[in-house]
Amino acid sequence: MAKTQKKLALSAGHQVVASNRVARRDYEILESLECGIELRGSEVKSLRESQVQLADAYARVERSEMWLHGLHIGAYSHSGGFDSHLPIRPRKLLMHRAQIDDWRARTDQEHLALVPLSIYFKDGKAKVELALARGRKAYDKRQAIAKRDAEFEARRSDARHTKYGTRA
Repeated sequence: MAKTQKKLALSAGHQVVASNRVARRDYEILESLECGIELRGSEVKSLRESQVQLADAYARVERSEMWLHGLHIGAYSHSGGFDSHLPIRPRKLLMHRAQIDDWRARTDQEHLALVPLSIYFKDGKAKVELALARGRKAYDKRQAIAKRDAEFEARRSDARHTKYGTRA
């Protein structure tokens, strides 16, 4: 994550713990939503130490509840071995029933995926930014990378011209 994004997130009362950059590359994000996550005490302490991996995580609707699968939260460093949590287990996401029903219908009809984009703390509570996303093909990824590189080059060229005053 860029420094400016971190500064913006921290100034807005968010403390970003982890972000899923692979998801932004592999999926086209259609809609995103902030939701709570049900955690145990040692999991919250591990999150505060940034002992989390989002790379293989995904969400699924089961029995009208939203569950996050594949999220790895490491053991708390001061736990001593007993009373610790399982690193990978399904964790319940806290969303309104209408939102769950709406996203379930969209995933079933349009064959979309539910992908976590980031985990952060907001006012002391752990939150997950969950996205409704469509998978990209290999050529879509190449086009997205080319577009990003072209925008970067344009910004760099513009900054160079304004710095040295060569632009009219």
